[in-house]
Amino acid sequence: MKTIYWTSTGLLSILLLWSSYSYIFSQATITGIRALGFPDHFRIQLAVLKIIAVIILLVPQIPLQIKEWAYAGVTFFFITSIVAHTAHKDSIFISLLNLLFIALVFISSLYLHKSNIL
Repeated sequence: MKTIYWTSTGLLSILLLWSSYSYIFSQATITGIRALGFPDHFRIQLAVLKIIAVIILLVPQIPLQIKEWAYAGVTFFFITSIVAHTAHKDSIFISLLNLLFIALVFISSLYLHKSNIL
């Protein structure tokens, strides 16, 4: 149980850190976010919030309720991403990828509760 939790949480954390990095440093990502209609301050805010979520998810001493809020925030981000890319008429592949990421969030959350990490 703990292996599934740490593997899914590790993969989710890597994804969020990579995304945060690209939100700040990748010109292609910055241009893409602007094309979706989001302002630069929102892009920076999302990058910072993703880094905070990673810290919350990886530090075992952080209370369960705070971790649950982090999971909720990350899930809302992926849902918002699906809506934005669908409205922008981007490839369905992006939405399917975001659904896969949501599944990863659910697996991590489920196994956090099953494995009694806290």
